Amino acid sequence: MVAQNNLCVLILAAGKGTRMKSSLPKPLHPVCGLPMVAHSLRAAQALRPAAIGIVVGHEAPKVIEEITTHLEKWGITAPVVFAEQKELNGSGGAVRAALPLLQKFETIMVLNGDAPLIRPESLQEMYQDFTAKHAGASVLSIEVPNPTGYGRIVRENDGSFARIVEDADTDEKTRAIKEVNGGMYVFNGPALVAALGKLTPQGPKHEFYLTDTLSFIKENQPAIVYPLADFEEALGVNSRLELAQAEAIMRLRINAKFMADGVRIVRPEATYIDEGVQIGADTTIFPDTYIEGNTTIGSNCLIEGNVMIRNCQIADHVTIRMGSYCDDSMVAQTCEIGPYARLRPGAELKAKAKVGNFSEVKKSVIGEGSKVNHLTYIGDTDMGAGVNIGAGTITCNYDGAKKHRTIIGDHCFIGSNTNFVAPVEVKPYCRIGAGSTITKEVPQDSLAIARARQVVLEKKGVKHD
Repeated sequence: MVAQNNLCVLILAAGKGTRMKSSLPKPLHPVCGLPMVAHSLRAAQALRPAAIGIVVGHEAPKVIEEITTHLEKWGITAPVVFAEQKELNGSGGAVRAALPLLQKFETIMVLNGDAPLIRPESLQEMYQDFTAKHAGASVLSIEVPNPTGYGRIVRENDGSFARIVEDADTDEKTRAIKEVNGGMYVFNGPALVAALGKLTPQGPKHEFYLTDTLSFIKENQPAIVYPLADFEEALGVNSRLELAQAEAIMRLRINAKFMADGVRIVRPEATYIDEGVQIGADTTIFPDTYIEGNTTIGSNCLIEGNVMIRNCQIADHVTIRMGSYCDDSMVAQTCEIGPYARLRPGAELKAKAKVGNFSEVKKSVIGEGSKVNHLTYIGDTDMGAGVNIGAGTITCNYDGAKKHRTIIGDHCFIGSNTNFVAPVEVKPYCRIGAGSTITKEVPQDSLAIARARQVVLEKKGVKHD
């Protein structure tokens, strides 16, 4: 998209969100891994505007901090300017709060911070339609099955824009109209600034309606309607139910894109993938899997059901079996994880490594081809290649005050139920007898057995077969 040097996109994010019943400001509620306002910001950024304005109000410091902290992560490169709406007195009041910014630009696009589903392509088409028709104002419209709660778009006999009637002000005739205000606009900057000065309080709450500006602008310049084919793009979020509905729509979008790119998703409606995740072709994902955050999955992987993956880098040909949990970890090609394994932050699996059922790895390197097959805890460990870890093995990495590391060299064989009391090192090519507790260094190519001799005591008078 071509940079728009005279365009400012203004995002309205000042509302309380009373119906959300939450201490979290409404614009910060997440949809597919990103706050709602982040989706609006990314859509705005795609237009390459000269600036992005954000009107904040309720919990303004919290909203500003969250946005400014993550702008780079969200890919926002346009200058971002905040304006505070001191009194929450309607959409017109919100836009008036940003007047010092708006006065600098020829064109203003207004979006909502609680409408995360709008596609950048739709905004670009709306902007181009506004420019081509030399309009003074354009309002995005949608047709919805139930228009209750929306402002109705009233048209003249020739089909041109007449006015917007707020839901509370409808009569029997206008109440039946199903074409409604989608809550997004493009304005000629000077015309909008002039119209904002003419607004007066309206309705039972004495609010300033941004929709009234279109009637004022219409006196001197064309006011037009941009109909949006997919009404879901303009849906706003005002309750927990609507938040869940928006997330379901976006998840299906995300999954559809992955499937178009060659990923097999067995049940898209039951697979939960965040915005920004990357997955290679010919990877198969089974239901009830969650893939979140900064995660990359290679091609030809198999992700079985009930798996959680968060902030992981996973290479090609990896198998993650049912019930496994992977968090902030790195997995090289051809590894196998699970079923019911856990990779905690800092786990790194080299090529062809295996972490099996009911095993846990934390802040550890599992070397190439090494196997941690079952019922094992490996924490703060550097493990070499070709190591076999027997069932029930534990690295005792915490002494009650500090964490210590265990080092296990290449091609060691560790018998079942071994305890490594860190800090400790086992040199390459060692064998550790089952049931041992290792507290001292084991030299290379050695056999270590650290357990008490078995003693059998017979009670007098008791005969044993």
